[in-house]
Amino acid sequence: MEHMETVSQHSEIPPRQLSTLIVDDEPLAIERLQLLCARQEHINLVGTASDGEAALRLAEQLKPDLLLLDIAMPGMDGLEVAEKLASLSIDPAIIFVTAFDKFAVEAFGVAAIDYLLKPVETDRLSLAISRVLERKSEPESPATTAEESPWAEEFWVPYKSELRRIAASEINRVEAERDYMRLHVGGDPQREHEGTSYLLHQTITGLAERLNPGQFIRLHRSHLVRRDWISGLRHDGGGIWIACLKCGTEIRIGRTHLAEAKKLAGR
Repeated sequence: MEHMETVSQHSEIPPRQLSTLIVDDEPLAIERLQLLCARQEHINLVGTASDGEAALRLAEQLKPDLLLLDIAMPGMDGLEVAEKLASLSIDPAIIFVTAFDKFAVEAFGVAAIDYLLKPVETDRLSLAISRVLERKSEPESPATTAEESPWAEEFWVPYKSELRRIAASEINRVEAERDYMRLHVGGDPQREHEGTSYLLHQTITGLAERLNPGQFIRLHRSHLVRRDWISGLRHDGGGIWIACLKCGTEIRIGRTHLAEAKKLAGR
């Protein structure tokens, strides 16, 4: 496909408008995003690019506030574009726009503000833009950025035609289901209600490495549990230990994780 790039005429940008660059290798996808952007009062479209290299050139020239960035593109993909921009000290807000939900983990690893699944709806784009405006209005805190936590604070999980933001602190337990992790969120201990669950494409080992071990404990090769969601431990007399959770669920503790689990009871 021939590399293409276009630049719109510059004009005075009204207050709280975001100079925006669209990057997608599909002309119809660019056209659809242009139409959607035309309905957004906070968007000032300054250009489009059909590949990663063109996106970098335009970003260096125009210094946009926002990139609406596809991921799966020939040559340099959207994730590589985001990484290159960071290395060039160009810091636009990034909203990934893609047909695939499998890149969510990598996308937020490069500090994307949102992740939209195609076809993008107007209301969903408006929500993403409001998040960008909110982020840009926050005062910078050098002390905070200098001491970033090494642990994940949130996850983006597929739900119907969108991705939802789930705070790590909201997760009660994680259960492995083949190539996916089921995140159990919410719940009511008084009613022994488990709450809502979402599927995340990630290995349990990878997820365990991202969750704060001071808050979560691995009880089994297939289970991670938030420490304060465990109400007690019991054994069946045959050497098998069970973790009793506040929601009423019981999880068998794997032998390789038993010693760590017993530390919860000071044993």
